[in-house]
This record gives sequence, C-alpha cells and structure tokens, in this order.
Amino acid sequence: MYLISSHEMLKDAQRNGYAVPAFNIHNLETVQVVVETAAKLRSPVILAGTPGTYKHAGVEYLISICQSAAKKHRLPLVMHLDHHEDNTDIRNKIEAGIRSAMIDASHYPFEENIARVKTVVDFCHKLGVSVEAELGLLGGQEDDLIIDEADAQLTDPASAKEFAERTGIDSLAVAIGTAHGLYKSEPKLDFARLAAIRECVDIPLVLHGASGIADADVRQCIELGVCKVNVATELKIAFSDAMKQYLAQHPDANDPRQYLVPGMDAMRAIVEDKIRVCGSANRI
Repeated sequence: MYLISSHEMLKDAQRNGYAVPAFNIHNLETVQVVVETAAKLRSPVILAGTPGTYKHAGVEYLISICQSAAKKHRLPLVMHLDHHEDNTDIRNKIEAGIRSAMIDASHYPFEENIARVKTVVDFCHKLGVSVEAELGLLGGQEDDLIIDEADAQLTDPASAKEFAERTGIDSLAVAIGTAHGLYKSEPKLDFARLAAIRECVDIPLVLHGASGIADADVRQCIELGVCKVNVATELKIAFSDAMKQYLAQHPDANDPRQYLVPGMDAMRAIVEDKIRVCGSANRI
C-alpha cells in the first residue's frame, strides 16, 4: 500500500457516520503504535506531523517509516501535514511523497486566509493531494504558535460556506470551543454552531484539540458532521508519564528497547480508546 490522500477516507466517514482519528506521530515508536493498533482494529487512521515533528525526525525518514508500515500491515495510510503555514515547505513535502496537507492561515484576516489557502489548493489538487484548512482561531499552542484564549475566535457558519466554496478545500477545521494542548477548565463546545456549519458546508468537518474532550462530546460532534478528530497532547502525556515512571522505578535502565516499551503501551491504550470513540474500527 502507498500513502494516500485523506479525500476518500473522510468521504467514507461522512457517508457512514463515523470519524477518522488523526494521531500525531513523532518517530518510529509512535508510528508503530498507531499503525499496529489500527491494523488490529481494522481502522482507517491519519498519521499527522507538525512542522516541528518533520524537522525533528526528518521528512525522508518519516515517509520511509510510514511507507514501510503501510506495506507491512497492508493498510491504507494517510500521512498528513498538520498546521503547516509555509507554502514552499508544503510544496517540498508534497513532492517528497506526502498526499494530505493542512494549510493553516487561520490567524490571518478572512480574505488573506482564502488567498493563501487557494494557492495551496491549486497546487495540491493537480497532484491528487487533499487539503484541509481552518476558519476561526483555536486557543492554545501548536508547535511555536501560541494563541491566547482571549484571542480565540469561533467559526461563523455563513463565512464557513463562503470559505469552503472559494478555496475548494477538501475538509474544514472549525473552531467551536476546543483548544490545542491541555484545558485549564472544562471545555464548553458550541454544538449549535457546529450544526449550523454543517447545514452550510457539505465537505467533511475536522475537530482540532480533541485531547481532554469528553467521549460523549466527541461523539456528538461526529453526529453533527465531524469526520476527522485530531489527537496529540493525550498521546504525548501518556507516553512520557509511563516512561518517567519506568525510569523512576529502574534508575539504572539505559536501554531504549526497554524504557520505551511502557510509553508505547500507554500510548497504545489511548489510540485504542480514540478509535472506539470515533467509531472507526472495522471500517477497512
């Protein structure tokens, strides 16, 4: 199997009332966890990497690892550019073999957001690459971009319709009260706003900042049209906490083949749970 775009994967989720979980990966071990779990549960998954992840691990290394995983498990995999902003960077990674990209210009004014996204869409669609964009502004931190909670903006339904039509994007990330990173208080999602967006927009919707959202709330978002659910922070916390605990209990440990395993196991439990919540098991 080769790396594929997210277009048909998300359209199937939209037709059949489930969501595809998008898990942020960073290295060999995190790819192994996500893909092995997806293969066991027969779930479509998206392997997402921020610019910082690709810089850390290396674009060629990550692509090779994900291609090997797809071949080993006979699994269609989407390798996704998460929260990318630089057009040249996106183009270089697409030309290297990635088939799904998010261009994040949400912090620009509406017209500039459209213009920047349209440029990426025009290039990507010529190569069969799916494009996600965001309208509205989520609070929290993604890589080096920090948005104060007071500056966060929710997605306007009418603007979402215009945005989707003028850009030609394949999926739309919406701001309905979620945030990147850890929540300081219980998040309150605007389900009425999400329903209104669904009435205006017919492409798959994306929920960012799903770490820490109650399962029931995630399921309600899926019922209201969300077809892709992003999970990042919960995975990192589970992995690092389990590894810290192991190293505290085994202060003389020095073999990564041993001390990485507890982190992988903890992350695997989160991946299994998110697949269950998204209803994506046994869809392939």
